[in-house]
Amino acid sequence: MLSIIISGPPAVGKTTVARMLEKWLGLKYVSGGDLLKELAEERGYRVTGEDWWDSEEGQRFLRERIRNHTYDLEVDKRLCELVKKGGYVITSYSLPWLTNFGIKVWLKASKEVRARRMSIRDNISYEKALEIIEVRDKENKQLYKELYGYDFGEDMKVFHLVIDTEKLQPEITAKIIEVFVQGYGNEP
Repeated sequence: MLSIIISGPPAVGKTTVARMLEKWLGLKYVSGGDLLKELAEERGYRVTGEDWWDSEEGQRFLRERIRNHTYDLEVDKRLCELVKKGGYVITSYSLPWLTNFGIKVWLKASKEVRARRMSIRDNISYEKALEIIEVRDKENKQLYKELYGYDFGEDMKVFHLVIDTEKLQPEITAKIIEVFVQGYGNEP
């Protein structure tokens, strides 16, 4: 089976949907963020919990990452190798633009909806979540423009499927992807 690459901005539902597809389709789940966390640990950061990126320590690593692109280059190299093998569901900000392999899916939602989701997920105020979303959106856009020259969140031509998750439950989003994957490449 081909690999599925799910991309989109922070708190749009990438991990939740990827975990469902992992179970439903029998794929292996890999997160670009988890590989980055491994590299952070190797550099001495104390990485704890799913919401680590939104902690002060996670934000400090993200600032270092902006100055030191070797982290992203190493993660992307590893992800490119995995997607070629097939049988993975991968969440990544950059991978869709870096490979011709896999089925590429973009998930989108407004920053207000994403902040609401993040505030519930991470048990923080909506205002704090919105602040984090705005910073991470800006930093991701800047990073990938500098690193690879594409406009993160704007250049959609590399995607096979774009889903607005604004009013969808994660199960519905995952089901849309599942149906698309099952029909992908089949001539009508």
